[in-house]
Amino acid sequence: MDIFQALLQSHKRQREHCARLLSGIGDPEARRQAFQELKSEMAAHETAEERAFYVPLIEHDDTVDEARHAIAEHHEMDEMVEELEETGEGSAEYLEMVGKLVHKVEHHLKEEEQKFFPEARKVLPPPRQEELGALYQEEHERLVAKAESAG
Repeated sequence: MDIFQALLQSHKRQREHCARLLSGIGDPEARRQAFQELKSEMAAHETAEERAFYVPLIEHDDTVDEARHAIAEHHEMDEMVEELEETGEGSAEYLEMVGKLVHKVEHHLKEEEQKFFPEARKVLPPPRQEELGALYQEEHERLVAKAESAG
């Protein structure tokens, strides 16, 4: 599986968690579980993606700006998650913040898939795409296992 296929699998999981988070607005337990699953998937995805995808792309003049932009968006989403964790779940502010986080996640995924992936394909030859896909999957699985053993 190449890096793009691996990332798209995680993007699909993130979209599913976002949809469940929004559909669980009236059910605090369902919303809480969807938030935890989204948070865990985002954390593993971001770290693995930065190591296996963005770092190699920073080395290329044609993709350095996009890679830096995507990493900055990861940090923005992490800050939004932290704010959500500090806000009371039942408050109107919390529900508004959930909507903003979901919007940001969806924006980031769409931007990556539609703008960044085509540029990255130009600078990463197919064998490198496969190599990075394996690296991403290995790192993602390690991070998920680490989070599960800590949780």
